[in-house]
Amino acid sequence: MSALLKITVFTFALLALPLHANELGAGGRPVDANWSRSPVYGSGGMAATAQPLASQVAIDVLQAGGSAVDAAIAANAALGLMEPTGNGIGGDLFAIVWDPKSGQLHGYNGSGRSPANRTLTQLKDKIEALREAGAIAEDYEGIPPLGSLPVTVPGTVDGWFALHERFGKLPMSQVLAPTVNYARQGFPVSPVIAYYFQRSLAGFERRLAMVEEFDNARATWFADGALQAGEILRNPDLGNTLETIGKQGRDAFYKGELAKRMDAYFKRIGADMNLADLAAHQGEWVRPLSVNYRGYDVYELPPNGQGFAALQMLNILKQVDLTQWDRSSPELFHYMVEAKRLAFEDVARFYADPEYMDIDPAALLTEDYGKRRFAQIDAGKANPVPAPGVPVLEGPGDTTYLTVADGNGMMVSLIQSNYRGMGSGLVPDGMGFMLQDRGELFDLEPGKPNSYAPGKRPFHTIIPAFVMKDGQPFMSFGLMGGGMQPQGHVQILVNMIDFGMNIQQAGDAARFQHDGGRQPTGIHDDLLGTLYLEPGVPAATVEGLKKLGHTVEIVDDGVMFGGYQAIARDPETGVYRGATEMRKDGTVAAY
Repeated sequence: MSALLKITVFTFALLALPLHANELGAGGRPVDANWSRSPVYGSGGMAATAQPLASQVAIDVLQAGGSAVDAAIAANAALGLMEPTGNGIGGDLFAIVWDPKSGQLHGYNGSGRSPANRTLTQLKDKIEALREAGAIAEDYEGIPPLGSLPVTVPGTVDGWFALHERFGKLPMSQVLAPTVNYARQGFPVSPVIAYYFQRSLAGFERRLAMVEEFDNARATWFADGALQAGEILRNPDLGNTLETIGKQGRDAFYKGELAKRMDAYFKRIGADMNLADLAAHQGEWVRPLSVNYRGYDVYELPPNGQGFAALQMLNILKQVDLTQWDRSSPELFHYMVEAKRLAFEDVARFYADPEYMDIDPAALLTEDYGKRRFAQIDAGKANPVPAPGVPVLEGPGDTTYLTVADGNGMMVSLIQSNYRGMGSGLVPDGMGFMLQDRGELFDLEPGKPNSYAPGKRPFHTIIPAFVMKDGQPFMSFGLMGGGMQPQGHVQILVNMIDFGMNIQQAGDAARFQHDGGRQPTGIHDDLLGTLYLEPGVPAATVEGLKKLGHTVEIVDDGVMFGGYQAIARDPETGVYRGATEMRKDGTVAAY
């Protein structure tokens, strides 16, 4: 069967959506599939983000003479204001930058550490106190998701300045000015973000007993309940904070005026984080590593993030010709899901702050290891008890994603998050942003790579990605959403590389998310797990997957299947084409 025919078959399969009575289906299009839309093209510059105004902010910065890094920082700042349900300066940041001047990819790990003055024993004692007070259930395992216990040092502002120092052109005050203005003047909330505001408020209300102080968060975003689509949101406190950062620089946030205000807040609520933790923070430049998937070099950042899981999946999947099946077939889903399950067993066993890992993470990416893991897939049934592998290195050796490209060929892949929901529920007095709860992802059992320790970086879910072809930049992309991210990266690449979908179709096509198995927190789920599918997956495929032994559920609201943005570059003409996520509010802007 030809690639074109396979795409057509998949198109018709996706069109078989279960419609409610009297509900209209998709309209028609003169080109491509009618369940998608056209990619956006541009040659002067491009930005793809989860909020239309943030994309426009990035374009304005590019047209003012800024680099792609300037525009990415500006867009990230805008998203922290406009999409606080997924990110903000209280969280962490990871980025990959293609620098056309040096012809190199650069990676930055902007993740923060746990409080240096709190031991594992002290943390467990505080969790027990919450249990005795009834703030968490008697059988609750792990670190609570709200309040001060999961708070780690916010790494985003440091990440901005590290990127800006190396690749920025405009003053930081100018880069942050659009968001300062929007924060003071206000902007209309977009529909999907309004939906997440409602979910976030409901989650906070259910678990307020975990949070030492929620009045600040309520005053900032929920004074009259959850915001609705089209309502004007203002956040002058955040505007003032960003203005101070723009004028006074990075140290204002980690050592100066803003750091001291955060420290006073930590003391007021009895949190363990303090000024010394902020002052000690330093992100790091890291080297992205890659695997070759059918002629494309796919790059991810090394742990403590989970990006290598996507590379492991690709190393497994390239052992079989996926195009022997239709894209909508149960066989193809089965191989991708089994590859995910094997890769995530390794995530739970090995991935952690690299200073604490007991293997060289490059060992997970060797050709031999990919072949050995592939050999553990049974084509006829789901593996009921997958396990971590034994890698051997031969020789020495809620979230928002955005991508921006400029007219000089620089491309930025950036992801930034407060982790679960909007974060910890804690908003430092008068500062307009919520602190992250990333520390929830530590393991409380001692002796493991991801076990909690003072001054340690937790396992991280957020991962930017980049693809090279024949030594030239091909695509900057990412897909937000917890454990969905590596498996989402792989589905995008399989759609494009194996089945010839364009950059927009690859994101709009129905996805799966497998959830379950061993976890980096040590709180393990059912090893078989659950395979969640979107309604566009044909009923025959669903039944086929069940016969193969998978536990399958259909989920139709799009929430758990991530948020995708991408920019690809034509190496001959320099023309960009971009895509953004239909499951979010975003747009691609270009000129």
